[in-house]
Amino acid sequence: MNDMTKNILLWLVIGLVLVSVFKNFEGAKMQSQEIEFSQLIKEIENGRIVALDSGIESATATRSNGDQVTAVIPPGAHESLVDAALEKGIDYKGQPPEGQSTLFAIFISWFPMLLLIGVWIFFMRQMQGGGKGGAMSFGKSKAKLLSEDQIKTTFADVAGCEEAKEEVSELVEFLREPSKFQKLGGKIPRGVLMVGPPGTGKTLIAKAISGEAKVPFFTISGSDFVEMFVGVGASRVRDMFAEAKKQAPCIIFIDEIDAVGRHRGAGLGGGHDEREQTLNQLLVEMDGFDGGEGVIVIAATNRPDVLDPALLRPGRFDRQVTVGLPDIKGREQILKVHMRKVPLADNVNPNAIARGTPGFSGADLANLVNEAALFAAKANSRTVTQEFFEKAKDKILMGTERRSMVMSEEEKLNTAWHEAGHAIVGRLVPSHDPVYKVSIIPRGRALGVTMYLPEQDRFSYSKEYLESQLSSLYGGRIAEEMLNGPEKVTTGASNDIQRATDIARNMITQWGFSEKLGPLTYAEDEGEVFLGRSVTQTKHVSDDTATVIDQEIKDLIHKNYQRAERLLKENKDKLEKMADALMKYETIDANQIDDIMEGKDPRPPEDWNDDNDTGKTGKTGGADKVETPKSQSEGPIGGPAAQP
Repeated sequence: MNDMTKNILLWLVIGLVLVSVFKNFEGAKMQSQEIEFSQLIKEIENGRIVALDSGIESATATRSNGDQVTAVIPPGAHESLVDAALEKGIDYKGQPPEGQSTLFAIFISWFPMLLLIGVWIFFMRQMQGGGKGGAMSFGKSKAKLLSEDQIKTTFADVAGCEEAKEEVSELVEFLREPSKFQKLGGKIPRGVLMVGPPGTGKTLIAKAISGEAKVPFFTISGSDFVEMFVGVGASRVRDMFAEAKKQAPCIIFIDEIDAVGRHRGAGLGGGHDEREQTLNQLLVEMDGFDGGEGVIVIAATNRPDVLDPALLRPGRFDRQVTVGLPDIKGREQILKVHMRKVPLADNVNPNAIARGTPGFSGADLANLVNEAALFAAKANSRTVTQEFFEKAKDKILMGTERRSMVMSEEEKLNTAWHEAGHAIVGRLVPSHDPVYKVSIIPRGRALGVTMYLPEQDRFSYSKEYLESQLSSLYGGRIAEEMLNGPEKVTTGASNDIQRATDIARNMITQWGFSEKLGPLTYAEDEGEVFLGRSVTQTKHVSDDTATVIDQEIKDLIHKNYQRAERLLKENKDKLEKMADALMKYETIDANQIDDIMEGKDPRPPEDWNDDNDTGKTGKTGGADKVETPKSQSEGPIGGPAAQP
């Protein structure tokens, strides 16, 4: 805000100066007319002049009609002008000699050019980072220095990654007491690479190391090094390490190092000379002839596969610390850390919330606590209860409710059958994740949601589990066909078909679940992203093998499609009962689903009363999603397809 205010004031001053200068120039031209000295003498003698203001070099006269004229006085002619004015009785006013009038005139004439030069220098300073280095700061480091007193983060603020904390805790001892290790011949590690998915706490751990060790902390992003001019990034690396050596022992944290540390000569940006020079300079500074003793470089990335091998060798990034997604115990610890700032009700159970949030990162859990606090604030509650956490979890997993969407009764009924088909098949096939909630209320981009939550964290997937996913994915389309017939099946299952095809293709080409093809890999996951989806490239195989692959995928899907169809036809009464419950209640959870699967009438939801029966309003529901929310496309159903 201060910089913005300074810039506004600077532009106001420049504008005022320009306006005043140009007004003075224009005013001087408009107020007086230049005439010859001889003409001025004649007009005085003819009585046309009533007042005279004379200096040494020029004189300004006022005519009887009020006009002003100016004349330049020739050398030695000033006395004759004065005599003529006194002889006619004209009001005469003299001016003392002006000092440095020539220099002032030169300054006035050059002022616009000087002003333009000043503005150009100002813009150059802004483009080059401005500040301390002036116009020579273009190659200066953009790293932000935080002193030991400014960093309040400690290991107590980091939860859910105990192994990573234990591995980096040695760095604190290195920084506090390096002589303890050096006297035995040990060397302080030059670099630590934090690897893990986004939001798992890599930056937080780096700050905690600095906070525990009480040492200065330089922070910079990998993209801050690279510029369009070759050599600037390398200069900034040199300057950053030079500043760090002055503050040693200290920590340099480089976030998103893959922006500058990509493999040289391959991949994206392989021919970028500026990026490669920056990387070369970083390699030299980390382990060159002049090593930076006491300077530890901590870098973070979620793409270690694209980093140059020279960065990962011993002597540079000596250690690679994996910061993965937290397990149930870690999630509970992270929730407790974020719940410290929130007034909690007595019924809040962090363990229950942790069990219902598999696959959540630390950032996701922080967002969950924040959303729950926002729900409580909207309800004017003094504390955050367990119900608000459940609402926040549903919003994150399934999206925000869109109750204003008006759907016809026919579309709403079609959605109810579709979602009931997913839920019933998911309940009947083996090894499937339990059905958590079914809703025909539009949420986010989805027009209907069937949500599954695993009972425990999964780290691998069996063939039985994957085939059960295929069956449940096709349950919605089959239920639609049972309701309306084959001619009236909608496009609502397009996303289900896409995800089922991806799972089946990976089972055949990557995971070795085909008896004909055997446990061989026929596809390579290049890790590339196209239109938001990971691209799996098929290896070059013969036409006969490609035909067998396609047939195996088709047979696998057909087998599980038939299984889902058989299960739904055998349990059509339960399908109808669940669809009716969805039409009445719009959302049902595990308790109502249990009642339906046992052949009972489903109990009303806990917050249900007869006055809020919206089953006949026609304002919710709709055909199932073409695009599903994160909970389905990237959650328990879609998860296996994305696994290596």
